[in-house]
Amino acid sequence: MENIKVIIWGFGAMGSGMADMLLKKQGVDIVGVCDRDPHKVGKSMYDVLDAEQGNRPDVVIKSDIEDVVTDKCAHVALLCTDSYTKGAFDKIKWIAERGINVISTAEEMAYPRAQSPELSDEMHWIGKENNVTILGTGINPGLIMDLLAVVLTGACAEVETIECERVNSLSPFGPTVMEEQGVGITPEVFHKKTKDGTLAGHVGFAESIGMISDAIGWSLDGPITQSSEPIISNVYRETPYAKVEAGNVAGVNMLGYGMIGGEKKINMIHPQQIEPELEGVNTGDYIRIKGVPNVDMAIKPEIPGGIGTIAMCVNMIPHVINARAGLKTMIDLPVPRAIMGDMRELIED
Repeated sequence: MENIKVIIWGFGAMGSGMADMLLKKQGVDIVGVCDRDPHKVGKSMYDVLDAEQGNRPDVVIKSDIEDVVTDKCAHVALLCTDSYTKGAFDKIKWIAERGINVISTAEEMAYPRAQSPELSDEMHWIGKENNVTILGTGINPGLIMDLLAVVLTGACAEVETIECERVNSLSPFGPTVMEEQGVGITPEVFHKKTKDGTLAGHVGFAESIGMISDAIGWSLDGPITQSSEPIISNVYRETPYAKVEAGNVAGVNMLGYGMIGGEKKINMIHPQQIEPELEGVNTGDYIRIKGVPNVDMAIKPEIPGGIGTIAMCVNMIPHVINARAGLKTMIDLPVPRAIMGDMRELIED
């Protein structure tokens, strides 16, 4: 078959990282890139990436998606523009209606039914009507604090509680993430922003808890709750995109719960901060299942969020192409795995 054709909408850290990864893969071509950054528009994708073009056709970054996409011009579009389902919905609809499968990095799209059931139904039917598949994925949500826990329950005869903990470093991330997590602000400003809802923190607890409970057949009978507290630095910390004075906020510690019968059945623990090692904090990913048998999984250090999300989206491309049309989640599709051979060999006839 011809090479798999991919469009990338959003060429920030995630989109450009996916492009860089795709250029190293066999059997796949990037055929269009859309981004609004005036420093990138009109330039060759290869120049922006500082990558060898070789004998590939040039790909010029355009600001208008209508200049990038024509009907069925690609097999998959990687949408790297939003965190929330409502923000991504119109873009997903527009792509799907042109006969192109969609993989979104929006955190809420990892399990959109958790908070946007009506939009989920609409996306499902848009996918079916246009014979395309729509998927949201990433490292978290999408793998570490949900799908991986679901997979581990496969070895359990009974499950009593599930606890997912991700201790990670925000140091590699850019200014948008620093702002969303409140890095560098005072504790007073942190609490004010938390109270008025202008500090996002981690997006995805509702999606991860919803995915786990639906996957194993638990019916939550209480609202999914979450809380956040600032991680106050005792030392000066600095990254390329953030400076934190001692006494100010280095990150945020978030907790989330899914309840059944007044009991916390699914527990989420997610402290994330810049330069955690300066205060003796080691990163890691942990899943603890109390059941028959107990499961205690630890990955140290953490799986980095940036490359993890990039790889998850790229590695799911053939599974999305193969899937039946409609809105899918990570518990609907084959388990993700690295693609070290020709991507076309994974495409079903």
